[in-house]
Amino acid sequence: MGTRTVDENGTGAVGPGRDKEASDAAEAPGAGADTEPEPDTEPEPGSGKGNASGAGQGAAAVVSAALGVVSLTGSWPGTVAAARETLIGQLETAADASVATQVAEVYGDAWRTSALWAGLFALTALIVGVVVLVRPAFGAPGRTQAAWTRSVAWAGVSLGVVGLLLAVLKYTDVLLGLPAAS
Repeated sequence: MGTRTVDENGTGAVGPGRDKEASDAAEAPGAGADTEPEPDTEPEPGSGKGNASGAGQGAAAVVSAALGVVSLTGSWPGTVAAARETLIGQLETAADASVATQVAEVYGDAWRTSALWAGLFALTALIVGVVVLVRPAFGAPGRTQAAWTRSVAWAGVSLGVVGLLLAVLKYTDVLLGLPAAS
């Protein structure tokens, strides 16, 4: 069996009386410490790797859009609060009260409570969407925000604005006001 020597550049040299198999193993790709590629320290833009804040921004954008939809369709807290106001109106209204008073007491407060809850959800959707959109201006300047995150955040802002407008119109009886009972 022969001996193996290493020359100055770190590769095994095969000479007379040296082992050919040991030399082939030393020259194989990946066998030496110098042949290992260095990992990239910067992730590719838009790859999602190494961008933990991007996942949070995407999640916040989806939450914003969902809150905007809830403001338009109604929410469980809003329904429960409106039902509670209806019950309170029924309990506090005298049986001999006029029809206009009964409608205002039983349904008016419930209607406004429902509008108030829709407005709260719309305002929250609007705020969360705006925060997602302006976040890159205050974050790392080199990082770009994913296009889908911006799109979903804009959807949340738009739904929030529409929901807030409808809630204000509903609360002030401009849109679908209580019927007038004379």
